[in-house]
Amino acid sequence: MPFDPVIVVGGGLAGCECALQLAKRGVPVKLFEMRPHTNSPAHRTDGLAELVCSNSLKATRIDSAAGLLKEELARMGSELLQCANAASVPAGGALAVDRETFSSLVEEKVGNEELIELVREEVTAIPTGRAVIAAGPLCSPALSEAVMKLVGGSSLSFFDAAAPIVDAESLDRSVLFRQSRYGEAEVGDYLNAPFTKEEYEAFIDALVAADRVVLKDFEHGGLFQACQPAEEVARTGRDALRFGAMKPVGLTDPRTGRRPWAALQLRAENREGTAYNLVGFQTNLTFGEQKRVFHMVPGLQNAEFFRYGVMHRNTFVDAPHVLDSTFAVPGTQVRLAGQITGTEGYTEAIASGLLAALNTYAELIGAAPVALPKTGALGALVAYATDPATEDYQPMHVNFGLVPPLEDGVRRGKRDRYRAYADRALADFDAYLATRDELFPMKGASR
Repeated sequence: MPFDPVIVVGGGLAGCECALQLAKRGVPVKLFEMRPHTNSPAHRTDGLAELVCSNSLKATRIDSAAGLLKEELARMGSELLQCANAASVPAGGALAVDRETFSSLVEEKVGNEELIELVREEVTAIPTGRAVIAAGPLCSPALSEAVMKLVGGSSLSFFDAAAPIVDAESLDRSVLFRQSRYGEAEVGDYLNAPFTKEEYEAFIDALVAADRVVLKDFEHGGLFQACQPAEEVARTGRDALRFGAMKPVGLTDPRTGRRPWAALQLRAENREGTAYNLVGFQTNLTFGEQKRVFHMVPGLQNAEFFRYGVMHRNTFVDAPHVLDSTFAVPGTQVRLAGQITGTEGYTEAIASGLLAALNTYAELIGAAPVALPKTGALGALVAYATDPATEDYQPMHVNFGLVPPLEDGVRRGKRDRYRAYADRALADFDAYLATRDELFPMKGASR
């Protein structure tokens, strides 16, 4: 069956996944990416699927919501998840990638797909015909305004933050030690900067007192909880970071044979291990203050910065009240995907792009829309994000707080409960996919 081209706006995670999934099903796609002609506040390259805030796609354990989502994506044949696995770097129990390799793999897939036409220009108005707007939370002001007019709502926003990246050659390896928490890997995937109590308290004092970039709206809220700058976390309590991003549990400093008072972890940015990011240290400090304060970290006294931490505004729509259950704008042929819907996170963006493709394809062939089980990671997230009863809608990662409780009456510890969630989710997920073979005409794509 010949199809008219579908317009996909945005060459990020959601847009690329959507375009590739449609093309696999025989649907021609015009994929628009505004870079390099028009840049965003956070991107640094013109590569497709550039990761701007972190290189981690989070946990891989099946008994975590993030790991469950990856398993669901794998069972649906996600193209970008394959790229992420191929570009992975050691990160303990998480899937972290070499950013440049990941982007190049995605670009290669898109370039090799005959049904995808990549157009490098800015889209400033809603396209006519069938379209998926996956421009991300940093879409251009003109397109953002057009989207808000289309959905009939006002622009909502939050502030996102990125952590600094440092040169591996400038790190003091006599102080830093390689180890993953709880022995997750035989060879530690993280470098750890150990703090004594005195060093930690001096660091916290400096972090809290340091000069910040002034963002008036930020001072009044609008900050996504999962991307809180480290200095804002530190303001909530002197030990807040020590029980969060700097928790020393599961670590042993080889110099003392004991657990440090606190530890800042560094994760490799690339396969060569030439660059490391400061895990959990998104920041709104000025560049000069970042250099001064982070040089107080043991082992980072001479650290050279490849990139300082930055904050930028992200925009999303009030999805529960302006989109239907497939993230389509009611009464139109336009569907949204990615973080502009408020589904926050890299893997979530990939998932929303895949889901947008499936629902668009379902429309084209006259099939029922996708209705994933709410017991699963993606199904629960979509249910939350499109529930009109949701008030004060804010960006959300997948998490087990969104899934319905177990009904067998068995009392379980946290880990066993999460495993039971995952087992139930995958059983329901497989049963549902088995009823939707029309959406997976490619051999082996759905399993």
